[in-house]
Amino acid sequence: MAKVKYYYDPKTLSYRKIEKNARYRFQRTMAFLVASGLLAGLFLFVADTFIDSPKEKRLKRELENMRIQYEILNERLDQVSIVLEDLEERDDNIYRVIFEAEPIASSIRKAGFGGANRYKKLEGFQNSQLIKETTAKLDRITKEVYVQSKSFDELVDLAENKGKLLEAIPAIQPVANEELRRLASGYGFRLDPFTKVPKMHFGMDFSADIGTPVYATGDGEVVRADNKSSGFGNHIRIEHGYGYLTLYAHLSEYNVRVGQKVKRGEIIGYVGNTGRSRGPHLHYEVWLNDERLNPVNFYYGELSPEEFSTVIQLANQANQSFD
Repeated sequence: MAKVKYYYDPKTLSYRKIEKNARYRFQRTMAFLVASGLLAGLFLFVADTFIDSPKEKRLKRELENMRIQYEILNERLDQVSIVLEDLEERDDNIYRVIFEAEPIASSIRKAGFGGANRYKKLEGFQNSQLIKETTAKLDRITKEVYVQSKSFDELVDLAENKGKLLEAIPAIQPVANEELRRLASGYGFRLDPFTKVPKMHFGMDFSADIGTPVYATGDGEVVRADNKSSGFGNHIRIEHGYGYLTLYAHLSEYNVRVGQKVKRGEIIGYVGNTGRSRGPHLHYEVWLNDERLNPVNFYYGELSPEEFSTVIQLANQANQSFD
């Protein structure tokens, strides 16, 4: 049963019953609705501010996981950077030194990227600074890896050329000379066998029986195999590339033809006594860029240090040449 409310009427000095007319009920209803609306708004505000929805909780978890992943990525990039720096150090101070190449300038390895703010599009997010730092680090490492990759490509080319050079350079004796007894005359002023006066001898003479095999001392191509050069008789010339040429004179027979490719140690002819010669022997010369060099400096491919010292002593004897 609803309570009956009264109010004091000063005119009649008595209490009068409050009549709940339509206006009164409307005001009460409106007051209730306003109060309910305010309470609902306050609840929604509090819930929105301090209480996360399931979707917000899921998004926050994803953001936290992303932050952790970026931090892990940063640590791994730091490790990659350390390894890369070690490769760069070895590249400049070992590999490129071996192949006589200039080190790559630091300004090229560490060059930055253009643009006033390359990472502006990454700003305005919750972890923008972390994302920007990670992206910048990744860009820097990617560029350094590219530079290092190009450097290794260059080193591969240099190594291949170095290998071809080492195969081409004359490096063995042109006749079998295990006991080092076949060296008859060396490079330098020697007595001419015909005039008996000192004359510059531009090669080395190896005494051997007619028919003894003669070997190519380096990889190359036969450019001459004839007897049309004064004094050499039957002779062969091999171009090895890189400015090197070797000459083999006074042969009895050829085992190659002009234009033929030969390998070091391949038989190219046989010892003879043709041309201006005093006896069976091989006259051997080494040329570099059209200048004749002392062949004794090109036997490192088959001699021990002690044997090489013996050959030098024999080659320096002031004797008579065979041609």
